[in-house]
Amino acid sequence: MHPGADDAVTGGGPADRGGPRPPREEPDRATTASGPPGTVRRGHPFSPRNWALWRRRPRVVAFMLGSEAIAVVVLAISLAHSPALAARDWVNFGILAAGATVHIQLTQRQEERRRNRKKTVLIDLTAVWTFSAAMILPAPLILFVILVVRLQHWFIARRPAHNFIFSSITHGLAGVLAHATYTAFGPHFAGSGWSDFLSEFGAIVLAGAIYEAIQIVYVGGALALGMSSEPTLRNVLGSPADNMLEAITVGLGAVTAILLATVPPMVAVMAVVTVVFNRLAELDQLQNDVRTDPKTGILNMRGWSESAERALERTTRSGDQLSLLMVDLDHFKWINDTYGHPAGDDVLRTVAQTLDEVTRPSDLVGRFGGEEFLVLLPDIDEEATRDAAERIRIAIAKLHIVTTDKRGDPATIADRTTSIGVARHPRHGDTLERLLQSADAAVYLAKENGRDQVCFAPDTVTRPAER
Repeated sequence: MHPGADDAVTGGGPADRGGPRPPREEPDRATTASGPPGTVRRGHPFSPRNWALWRRRPRVVAFMLGSEAIAVVVLAISLAHSPALAARDWVNFGILAAGATVHIQLTQRQEERRRNRKKTVLIDLTAVWTFSAAMILPAPLILFVILVVRLQHWFIARRPAHNFIFSSITHGLAGVLAHATYTAFGPHFAGSGWSDFLSEFGAIVLAGAIYEAIQIVYVGGALALGMSSEPTLRNVLGSPADNMLEAITVGLGAVTAILLATVPPMVAVMAVVTVVFNRLAELDQLQNDVRTDPKTGILNMRGWSESAERALERTTRSGDQLSLLMVDLDHFKWINDTYGHPAGDDVLRTVAQTLDEVTRPSDLVGRFGGEEFLVLLPDIDEEATRDAAERIRIAIAKLHIVTTDKRGDPATIADRTTSIGVARHPRHGDTLERLLQSADAAVYLAKENGRDQVCFAPDTVTRPAER
């Protein structure tokens, strides 16, 4: 679920995420240089004294340094108690390092494009190699494999040095602890009965959970404390799709380890699989970008309409009930005029997140445009529809949105009201277009009646010329 491929603290996750972009780093402070008066030189960005880390919030600095210290102690203990390396270990290391290098080099341009487009967590798929190393190699060689992966990713992501170090240490700790967990259930790949298979599967699942949990705690903790400019649950932990991709990647890492232990030449196939999988991930991201509103992260009108049409078709075939809510923020222009458009954007993002939280997983939430949102509620009766709409109205009214004013000073926007229009299928329309028209008419009715309320569409739709 969490941290990052190349930059842990910019985000990322066990399956090696590059993750949410960090807040823009401040330029390194200038230091006086020898020479003519007024001449200055900037400190080298790789020098620890010039890291932007020191300009972070104290709690972030304390968390990162403290967690790194703990990780270094654990890694040192693991290395001190590691058994002597055998020739087979070095062979396995060479195979994994070669596979990881082929994967990274053949997908470098794809990764650069994905990182440039991705604003939340990014799964880079290298856990196929690092998790398999955690299963099959001793601690020193696990760290060597991670080093091979991380150094190559440095040239792709080029993140701040302190982010790179923190993320690398996090990956090392996750790999070593996953290895300790897995070997505690050994020996492996020796049984042939169902009980042996189930025991092996359980050990792999537990090791994978440890591998993920360490990165969630380390990188997720740093992001939640302030490394992310928007420490929302989605930005810290990633979307369900992100975490599904990550789980699949860790699973592929387990398959790679099993192949390496039983049929080593077949690992070459996994190198091909990772390249293809990387391409599929990029295509999925492109498709998601087309369907997603960049300002709020929820479905845009195109993505919402496509999903809503399918839901409406299912409802028509099954004879179930369906409702459409149009959520319109009252006096939104006043927010932009008073606090500025960046504050208005913060309000839209927070409202979108709130809608996602207070609706059911089966409901479709999208941005209609401007300050209007759409929520499609399948399989719901009239009373439950009214309850859902009121729940949304109350949730938005309770929001306290921390933002900035026109001068950049801290500000909080609260006590915002919402007018919600409701259309029911088939009573107010048997097509998506007619339902939208009916819900829009209901919004007008709510505003004419004083705003801050839920109104159902009239049976006969009459729309005023202007709002």
